[in-house]
Amino acid sequence: MDKTTALASDILLGIGGQENILRLENCMTRVRVEVRDEQRLDIAALKKLPGVSGYVKQGEQHQLIVGPGKAAQVVDAMKSLIGGGAAAAFDDIERNKAQAKSRYKAPMSDALRMLANVFIPLIPAFIASGLITGIINILKRPDIVGDFATHYPNMLGLLGIFGSAVFAIMNILVGVNTAKVFGGSLAMGGVMAGILSSPQLAQITLFGEALQPGRGGVIAVLLVVALMCWIEKRFRTLLPGSLELILNPLLTTLITGTIAIVVLQPLGGVISEGIAHGASWAIDRGGFLVGAVMAGTFLPLVLTGLHQGLVPIHVELVQAHGFNALLPILSMAGVGQVGAAIAVLMKTRNARLKKLIKGALPVGLLGIGEPLIFGVTLPLGKPFLGACLGGAVGGALISYWKVATVITFGISGLPLALTIVTGKVMLYLLGYLLAVIAGFLFTWLMGFNDPEE
Repeated sequence: MDKTTALASDILLGIGGQENILRLENCMTRVRVEVRDEQRLDIAALKKLPGVSGYVKQGEQHQLIVGPGKAAQVVDAMKSLIGGGAAAAFDDIERNKAQAKSRYKAPMSDALRMLANVFIPLIPAFIASGLITGIINILKRPDIVGDFATHYPNMLGLLGIFGSAVFAIMNILVGVNTAKVFGGSLAMGGVMAGILSSPQLAQITLFGEALQPGRGGVIAVLLVVALMCWIEKRFRTLLPGSLELILNPLLTTLITGTIAIVVLQPLGGVISEGIAHGASWAIDRGGFLVGAVMAGTFLPLVLTGLHQGLVPIHVELVQAHGFNALLPILSMAGVGQVGAAIAVLMKTRNARLKKLIKGALPVGLLGIGEPLIFGVTLPLGKPFLGACLGGAVGGALISYWKVATVITFGISGLPLALTIVTGKVMLYLLGYLLAVIAGFLFTWLMGFNDPEE
């Protein structure tokens, strides 16, 4: 039995067996389980499993942090152990009771999590786009690759198409995902986004003004598709079955489309412009203070779930300005974790904690901080504060230097350097280094209670 299968088997045992599973899924780093009987869970045993670097509970969902890429492998192994039929059933089970609020969950975190679920499936596309854009920036620099851009313009042109494709269909993708999250027809969600983005809108005058294709960006799409889902579900209950298939999409499109053009797209435009200009103004004028506050408080936001509300802001910044000055600031929060973890590694005498840190540090350097947060700094208390303070130092410097990235979100840490705008890469790396040093020093000076073996 390989390590992944062994871990999957141990997790099944710790959660009370397959018959206790109500829902089983995964994100990038976590195995997520909802169970029928909480009394059958052995949380203490699950936390001690080799390969499990942390445990979090949100609402009725138990989350085991096993690392990037590993989460999907473990869930697949669990489903294989359970059996194909039972595994498929987990996805079809409807929840019979509302999620209870966790003690540590902030108000509105469920709503913000739904909002984030619209954009999470787009992360691979954002990552590819950002890295390709970074490669293009390198290939355009004669001091690094010589006359490559002059000799191979067609290759650079193709790479540009590859890197920008996600933004060409951004609204459509958001429309489809919004419909999925809110329980509407996926195709109808794409149609609503297509209406808002149609170039033909520019040829139409309404109330004395020409319409603007794409106005409001993803904010307008979210508003319109959420309304579409509500209208579509109402018609499902009101229309007789023989006519619902024909009349529902027709009436939903006509009603939602009209409201979208007259009300929601202009409203979305005002909101998106306010978000983009407000965030840019705060970063431009705030300097050290705004950067320190944003980066220093980001990890607590992650714990409460409120950080998910920032996702549309990242998207709006790129759509409005072509760059995102917020992401490099917030990424410093995870960088401070790296410094704090190194300090703990050098001070602790706990062999298991040392092993955990050594396993989590490499992915922490790459911007995946959950194993360090939930497995190291947060349980120890003071190192978490030291990490936040270290992140605040890095965020202050990144904000002051006006470092920005060309991507929305999806990557952080050292890989983010590949997507930083031209002329700011070294400043980003310097901010990264100083955040690590600050996190280390704050944690070293504050100390912590070393856990016993």
